[in-house]
Amino acid sequence: MKSESLQRELRQAILHARRRIYEMGEATPLDLIPLKEPDLEIFVKREDLSPIHAYKWRGAYNRMAQLSDAELRIGVITASAGNHAQGVALAAQRLDTRAIIYMPLSTPRMKQVAVQRHGGEHVEIRLLGDSYDQASAAAHECAAQDGLTYIHAYDDLAVMAGQGTLADEIVMSGKGPFDVAYLQIGGGGMAAATASWLKINYPDIHIVGVEGTQQASMAAAVAAGHPVTLDHVDVFCDGTAVRKVGRLTHQICADLIDAWVTVSNDEVSAAIQFLWEELRCIPEPSGAMGVAAILKQRAVLANKRVLSVLCGANMDFEQLANIAQRAAVGAARRRFLKIQIPEKPGAMYGLLDAMPDSVSIMDFQYGKTDAEKAGPVIGFDVAPMEFDVLCQALENKSYSYHEVTTESDVGFRLIHYDSKLMHRPIFITLEFHERPGALAQFLKAVSPHANLCYFNYVYSGERVGRALLGFEFADKQNHVSFEAVLESAQHAYRTYERVSSDTLQRIIGS
Repeated sequence: MKSESLQRELRQAILHARRRIYEMGEATPLDLIPLKEPDLEIFVKREDLSPIHAYKWRGAYNRMAQLSDAELRIGVITASAGNHAQGVALAAQRLDTRAIIYMPLSTPRMKQVAVQRHGGEHVEIRLLGDSYDQASAAAHECAAQDGLTYIHAYDDLAVMAGQGTLADEIVMSGKGPFDVAYLQIGGGGMAAATASWLKINYPDIHIVGVEGTQQASMAAAVAAGHPVTLDHVDVFCDGTAVRKVGRLTHQICADLIDAWVTVSNDEVSAAIQFLWEELRCIPEPSGAMGVAAILKQRAVLANKRVLSVLCGANMDFEQLANIAQRAAVGAARRRFLKIQIPEKPGAMYGLLDAMPDSVSIMDFQYGKTDAEKAGPVIGFDVAPMEFDVLCQALENKSYSYHEVTTESDVGFRLIHYDSKLMHRPIFITLEFHERPGALAQFLKAVSPHANLCYFNYVYSGERVGRALLGFEFADKQNHVSFEAVLESAQHAYRTYERVSSDTLQRIIGS
């Protein structure tokens, strides 16, 4: 089928899907985020507020609601590691049919629980393989053997039509027209249907396809002229981690997507933080990809009305820590420097004292590895101009430094140290008021009595900071009297706790 004919059929199917979709759920909001620098308006379609906190239920229900009574009696089958599985489960429960859902063994338990919650006794989850491709192959084989209807996640006209109803809601909101729409792409169903509906209603709209830097399967298909299989896809944005796009979705996207952009995992994390700050919502990584692309290209979007789809918010809670760490890097605010200082008492305080008061230290990683010199890694939350001021201040004090923001050791917070170089060490956990200069004030108080040989601190967003600090001593007397030194420095911290001998042995192995 030619693309133009396919698009006409899809648009007709979207009209017919309206009734089915609104039997199940209400229209989701279209929220506005106004930006001043540069001046632009970002409109965000809030699919995170849908029945399964993602748009995928639309396509699954629209497809399954058109099955015959005989097909419903036999049941359906699909493969999915996430939102599509929840959509099929919800539809199975509502339509009183059974659904077998194949999921990879690595599927997070949270998503398995969500599928079971939406489907109840109507759903059977089968965990198989290490990848979606393996689960999908098994599901197709089972469908052929047992005569079950396979519900595709994206390459099905009825599924695409259901997903396209979100675009219909955008048009019906009356908030258009829009200059540019940024649509994230996995298999391509939502992007194809949304682009088709937006183009027919806003002929001048510019459609940008958004993919992850190691997920660009649709751009590869468009370049090749047909769907191709990527050797590897990154799974940080797991909702769009598709190795091969659909045949139908490729035809439409190849015709309707005007430009392509890729976003990194750090940029997506920054977009998640942006959406939290602006809308108090926390999307899953794939859900924030469109906004990530907008923020990446914001300089050329001045005075534009820009549209994006927040397509889902189903994410393991544990992933938030990784996202928070990546967000500042993605927004070009978090910069890490490794700075050379002498390995001697007072050197660390001298370094902190040399820094401008305006800089915020968000991360501190240091372990003693050399008897003569030290190289603490410090993470700063700074704007570009503030970073320049910081670097100039270090140069004015003759400190040698280099940037290590992208180094793996820094990202994983691998703090190297040589325990054999630590003399009579004492480790403490320190809790201090989270304010500029607090750590420097503490180090100033204790530096005359001890040398800092270990420093592990990361900003947690709380009113208090917590650090694990190690001190070494040139003689036994200073070692014995250090407790009294800490007591005398109470003005510089809230509480401290000495690490026990057993724990110290586990930390430094001596």
